[in-house]
Amino acid sequence: MKITAMGDSAIKIEFDGEVTPTLNKKIQLFCLKLEKAAIHGVIEWVPAFNSIAIYYDPTKILFKELMKELEWISLKPLEQKVVTQRLLHVPVLYGGEVGSDLERVARYNEISSEMVITLHQEPDYLVYMMGFLPGFPYLGGLPTKLATPRLEEPRSNTFAGAVGIAHEQTGIYPLASPGGWNIIGRTPIRLFNPNYEQDAFQFKAGDLIRFYQITEKEYDNIVKQMGNGTFKVKQEQKK
Repeated sequence: MKITAMGDSAIKIEFDGEVTPTLNKKIQLFCLKLEKAAIHGVIEWVPAFNSIAIYYDPTKILFKELMKELEWISLKPLEQKVVTQRLLHVPVLYGGEVGSDLERVARYNEISSEMVITLHQEPDYLVYMMGFLPGFPYLGGLPTKLATPRLEEPRSNTFAGAVGIAHEQTGIYPLASPGGWNIIGRTPIRLFNPNYEQDAFQFKAGDLIRFYQITEKEYDNIVKQMGNGTFKVKQEQKK
């Protein structure tokens, strides 16, 4: 583990090893330690693929003091060592106008569109980190048969809820944005809601996501339910 400064109000902790679910659990455990420690002056922390960025108020805690606290935390065992994960079931309308690159993914991998849909629903994807847009989940676990390069020319606008594939990853666009991922479908659920300060994001790092296919009618019904606040994403707890 390596601890370095990021300017005058943040610290980066880098973990050794390849990016795997095992390393991700190690990062989640450290985040739990940070939560339990409640270090005075620490504002927030952001886990990534192989690191954690910790933001702090230098008027409340000095860099050297925070370093000592973090080194102590790294050595202290947790009373509860099992990281509980949420498994969230995410509905997707595949293909058609909302999945314009489904055929491209199928052709590139020399399989049928139906097989792309089937394979995409099989894994429980791990949210390694939240990325470039608010609420964008970088998901690991995509079947190798679906790995497809990004578009050579990114779109100027990709709609919110777009489910895409880029190389060995899949992800969901929480907001309309330029992007070069291969869009194979769309989810009706809202990934980011700035009106909810305490719970603005649908997902968090360490979650598991399982996709399931829905029809256009089901998609429209869920959109209405999201609008009136009656739709709840099905979730389970896994250890």
